[in-house]
Amino acid sequence: MKKTLDCAIIGGGIAGLQAAIQLGRYKHNVLVIDSEKGRSTLCRSYHNILGYPDGISGVELRQKGKQHAESLGVEFLAAAATKVEKQSDSFHIYTEAGEFEAKRLLLATGIIDNIPPFPELYPCLGISVYLCPDCDGYEVKNKKTIVIGNGKVGANMALTLTYWTQELVYINHGGEAIDEEVQKKLDEHHIPVINKQIKKVEAEGSNLKGYTLEDGEFLEGDHSFIAFGGNIVKSELARQLGVQVMDNNHITVDGRTKMTNVENVWAAGDVVAHSEQVTIAMGDGSQAAIWIHKSLLNEK
Repeated sequence: MKKTLDCAIIGGGIAGLQAAIQLGRYKHNVLVIDSEKGRSTLCRSYHNILGYPDGISGVELRQKGKQHAESLGVEFLAAAATKVEKQSDSFHIYTEAGEFEAKRLLLATGIIDNIPPFPELYPCLGISVYLCPDCDGYEVKNKKTIVIGNGKVGANMALTLTYWTQELVYINHGGEAIDEEVQKKLDEHHIPVINKQIKKVEAEGSNLKGYTLEDGEFLEGDHSFIAFGGNIVKSELARQLGVQVMDNNHITVDGRTKMTNVENVWAAGDVVAHSEQVTIAMGDGSQAAIWIHKSLLNEK
């Protein structure tokens, strides 16, 4: 085991990277442990970030963040953290690559989106296929948009998108029933519901072309939203430490400091209970880092 770290950050997505940059500027000894499988590795273009009016991919943003943090002395480990525990005044983090000890711990473990297993969807994410209406509803303004999803979750996504477009179709690929009240709202907005499974996603690179359904019907469309529900919130490491977790598995933190109920354990980004936005994750990461720094100063 190496020298005790000032802070270990588990998760090298947007929140973890922003925290790493801030802590690096404070000259702390920091290690970012990242499995490199987070949701920010999937998005081909974020459109709502200050300074990037034409969009930037999650991969590029991560690369820039990592390079920035490394220039400040932050180290990175490409591995999954499998276990964490508190021993005396430090935390022990167990990974595929060995064990590490840290005085402070930041959990930026994020969530995993429930995306149906069609490989053709992945190159389209953030360009012609979207997950978040707050991020990308604007991208379908006045455009025909196909929502694919399951039951009420997908139906509510379609209703949300009526703020931007009235040209909507909902493919209830998951097949769960839609309750009468929600169906009534869909009818009011003239949103047809297709209760069929998708056989194949038709796309050319990052450009969606449409969906071939189980009966052979082809539904043409070059913009789509995914809404199946059941996203996985990666808070299992938090639970190991006794961190307070909500019924929906998101971590609760102090609104000002971002520290959890467990002393010297912070959380930031999508794993925390708030809007899942890149810009919010950045702010979370910075705020957590500031208070981690303050706690380390007080200790000294």
